Amino acid sequence: MIGIVMFIVALFALLLGFPVAFTFGGIALIFGVWAEGIEMFAFMPYRIQSIMENTVLMAVPLFVFMGLVLQKTRLAEQLLESMGRLFGGVKGGIAISTVLVGALLAASTGVVGASVVAMGLISLPVMLKYNYDKGLACGTICASGTLGQIIPPSIVLILLGDVLGVPVGDLFQAAIWPGLMLVGAYIVYILIYAKLNPESAQVIPRDESISRSQEVRKALKAVVPPLALIIVVLGSIFAGVATPTESAALGGAGAIVLALLYKQFSFRMVYDAAKETVKVTAMVFAILLGATAFSMAFTYTGGDMLVEEWMLELPGEKWGFLIITMLVILILGFFIDFVEICFIIVPMIAPVAELMGINMTWFAILIAMNLQTSFLTPPFGFSLFYLKGVAPNGVTTRDIYRGVMPFIAIQVVVLASLLMFPELYGM
Repeated sequence: MIGIVMFIVALFALLLGFPVAFTFGGIALIFGVWAEGIEMFAFMPYRIQSIMENTVLMAVPLFVFMGLVLQKTRLAEQLLESMGRLFGGVKGGIAISTVLVGALLAASTGVVGASVVAMGLISLPVMLKYNYDKGLACGTICASGTLGQIIPPSIVLILLGDVLGVPVGDLFQAAIWPGLMLVGAYIVYILIYAKLNPESAQVIPRDESISRSQEVRKALKAVVPPLALIIVVLGSIFAGVATPTESAALGGAGAIVLALLYKQFSFRMVYDAAKETVKVTAMVFAILLGATAFSMAFTYTGGDMLVEEWMLELPGEKWGFLIITMLVILILGFFIDFVEICFIIVPMIAPVAELMGINMTWFAILIAMNLQTSFLTPPFGFSLFYLKGVAPNGVTTRDIYRGVMPFIAIQVVVLASLLMFPELYGM
C-alpha cells in the first residue's frame, strides 16, 4: 500500500500549492528510501539521460517556439478583426468567428495562454460592446482558446505519444476529426443560443464604406499565411516526408518567415520568444524528471501491480475500465494540470489498457480530449485565470464560470460520442 499512500500524499501536496516537479521528486525520494533504500535510485541518471536523448520530446520546445513567434506577429488580432467582419451579419457572428480563429490559432500556435489572452483582449470588448451575454462571450473565448490541446500540432499529443509509445504522427492524424467535431459543436451551440436569445448575441452593423469583396480579400490575406504554415507542418508529417520533430523545426522556421511577411520581425522578438520557450520547456522537463522518479518509486513499492489488479477486476471489463478511467481523469483535471496527469496517471493505466487489447491511438485521443476539459473546469482551469487577468472590470469570475459550463458539457458529450462510436471518427 506504500505506492497508494505516496499517490495520495502527492495529490494533497499539489492541492496545498507545492511546486509540481519538487513535489513528485521529493515524495519519491522520501518514500523510495523508506521502502527500498537509497540504492533504488542508482539507475536514475540513466533514466534522465534517456529523457534528454528522446528525439520525440525535442518537438515540444520547437512547437512552443513556433507558437510564441506567431503570437508576437499580431496574427490573432488580424484574424479576429477579419473574421469578425465576415460573420458580423449573423446572430452570434462574433462568437462564431472567435471559435474559427481559435481553431486556426490552435493549429498554428497551440499555446493556450496566448490564444485566450489574445482573444480576451480583442474579441471580448467587441462582444460586450454589442450586448453579448457575458457568460456566452467568456465561455466562447475560454473554450476556443483550449482547442490547441486536441487540434494538431498539440503538445498534449506529443507527450501522450511518448508516454504511451504511439507514433506522434498517428495521433496527429487521429485527432483531426475529433477536433473538428468539437469546433462544429461549439458553433451549433452558439447558433442555437443566438436563435433563442437574439438580444444576447446581436449582429454587427455593416460598414458600408467597405465592399463585401474587400472584406473577403482582407480576411483571406489574414487567413492564408497561417493556413499555409499549418498545411506545410502537418502535411509533411501526414505525407511521411518529415518526422514530428523535423516538422516542428520547419514550423519554427516558417513562423520566422511569417514574422518577416507581417513586418513584425526583430531580433528582440526572437530573443523574447526563445526566452519564454526555455521557461516552458524547463517547466515541462522538470515535471517529467520528478514524475520519472515518482513512477520508479511507485513501481518498486508495488503500487503499479495494485492498480493493475484493481483495474482488471472492474465490472464491465474493457468498457468498465474505459468509463472509470475517463471519469477519474475528468475529476483529477479539476485540481491538477495536464502535464502531471500525462506523466503520473497515464503510465499507471497504460499497461492495463494494453492488456485489455485497447487500441492505444484511440485511447490516447480519448485522454487528450478529456485533458482539454481540465483547462475549463473550475476552480483551477488555467483558461479561466488567463481570461480573468485581461477581462474588463465589469466581467466577474462568476460570469466566466457560468459561461464555460455549457462548453464543458459539449466537450463531455463529444468525448462520450468518441468513446461509444469511435468508428465515426475513423478509429
